[in-house]
Amino acid sequence: MAGNTFGKILQLTSFGESHGKAIGGVLDGFPAGIPVDLAFIQHELDRRKPGQSKLVSARKEPDKVELLSGVYEGYSTGSPIAFLVWNKDHKPGDYDHLKENFRPSHADYVY
Repeated sequence: MAGNTFGKILQLTSFGESHGKAIGGVLDGFPAGIPVDLAFIQHELDRRKPGQSKLVSARKEPDKVELLSGVYEGYSTGSPIAFLVWNKDHKPGDYDHLKENFRPSHADYVY
């Protein structure tokens, strides 16, 4: 499988790296008039953000989703839904020592 686009009718294209400036995506094929609960989406993001336990990264980041298009007044418009999550505490240099080491449960093995 090549690329970062998944789906046939409803397609998600993702971009960015976990240690880059931001990650995001474009959701295409989402019909107009569907309620989009941004508070629920944010709640789900909050469940996985770093700094929550000793087992995850100690970085403290808000992981706040920013909708760029496709949602107006809480409803989908039918145009692609584009979103960003900024990495406020990205320090790529912190991971230089891992360039030659494959880590279990990471995408290192894939790339």
